[in-house]
Amino acid sequence: MEPFTLNQSEIMLISEWQNLDSYLVAGFTTKNGGVSTAPYQSFNLGLHVNDNKEHVIENRKKLGNLTGFQTTQFICSDQVHDAKVIKVTSLDGGKGVLDYESAIPSTDGIYTDEPNLLLTSCYADCVPLYFYVPRSKIVGLAHAGWKGTVKQIASNMIQNIVENERVRLDEILVTIGPSIRDCCYIVDDFVINEVKNVLSTEDSSVYSEVSTGQYRLNLAILNKLILIRAGVKSENISFSSYCTSCEEDKFFSHRRDKGITGRMMSFIGYRED
Repeated sequence: MEPFTLNQSEIMLISEWQNLDSYLVAGFTTKNGGVSTAPYQSFNLGLHVNDNKEHVIENRKKLGNLTGFQTTQFICSDQVHDAKVIKVTSLDGGKGVLDYESAIPSTDGIYTDEPNLLLTSCYADCVPLYFYVPRSKIVGLAHAGWKGTVKQIASNMIQNIVENERVRLDEILVTIGPSIRDCCYIVDDFVINEVKNVLSTEDSSVYSEVSTGQYRLNLAILNKLILIRAGVKSENISFSSYCTSCEEDKFFSHRRDKGITGRMMSFIGYRED
């Protein structure tokens, strides 16, 4: 079952999680309903893609209105396609929201156990990973491109939550969000060799050769395998079927749009008034 429900033209929500706790807000933006102009039309949330800065800030304020969070409660990091994971607190509120320079540096995974913070990260094909522990109200996000995936940012997040927050593995829920799928994602031998180094055995569900030295790669499934190997129960992992490259009416795509495009934003947080 698709975990994401289109709530309005601008955002999709992880409805099954929000049904567990109405104070939880978790989802993914679309490219629609904002103020940015071509080639970033229209709901671009990325400050680093040469869009008009004021347009991006207005779009981020709109996301705040849609989610019930002030932009001072957003937390943004400088994503570098690595596997660093850190715990964030209210002291990090507002970082990277109105200017890229103040973002948490060189970090692709963030989590918290504090309310009234909206964790965010930006995407245009990479895999968004959402983490949720209902009992302790821990939430987290990880940005997993192919580099972060093979560096196992997914298992790094699990390790941080289990070891630092006294959480049992069977308590952790994960949702794998919209990303480019193997129907549209072709990579070379270099990338596939890195993938093979992660897999304990070759798994045909992760990649397939389409021509000499060219392979279809399913990063979402690879992340799921890494999560299961890290101890997350398969039944605790939800999986979006949306392809950011195929769904041109909904999403920006770095590969489809040849690198000149906007960014969607993943978000998760608890509201406590």
